[in-house]
Amino acid sequence: GNTRDAIKRAKLILWKGHCSVHQMFQPVHVDHFRKQYPDGKVIVHPECHEDVVNKADLIGSTEFIIRTVTAAPAGTTWAVGTELNLVNRLKQELTDKKVFFLSSTVCQCATMFRIDAAHLCWAMESLAEGQVVNHIVVAEDDKHWAKVALDRMMAVS
Repeated sequence: GNTRDAIKRAKLILWKGHCSVHQMFQPVHVDHFRKQYPDGKVIVHPECHEDVVNKADLIGSTEFIIRTVTAAPAGTTWAVGTELNLVNRLKQELTDKKVFFLSSTVCQCATMFRIDAAHLCWAMESLAEGQVVNHIVVAEDDKHWAKVALDRMMAVS
């Protein structure tokens, strides 16, 4: 968590980057939701601003958010601070709960939004025809460290 001891013991691996969707959420979004739904719960991704994380009821990975909201009792109300398509999916699948996007301003992940059925189909059909499209080459050292990071991420999830 965000306790002083936990922060002091944390091992930090710095990466020059951020998630524009998670950084969009503000403490005022939490305050607004709590005024409208005093019994509602706020769950956010840990990449949100620290002030938002500190105001949230629960903080966790995408998988944690999915599991938590899915397992919540029927009739509960949730504001979810993560990518809009995930929130919409939860809203559609969990009709026994009220699920809201934490912000009233829609901010989709431009990177994730590029992956759609039509482009996936095009890439797969091209491969079937023996044509490689959008080929990406990554340096061996980068591959190694990316795998280390992914393995660590999977180990804690």
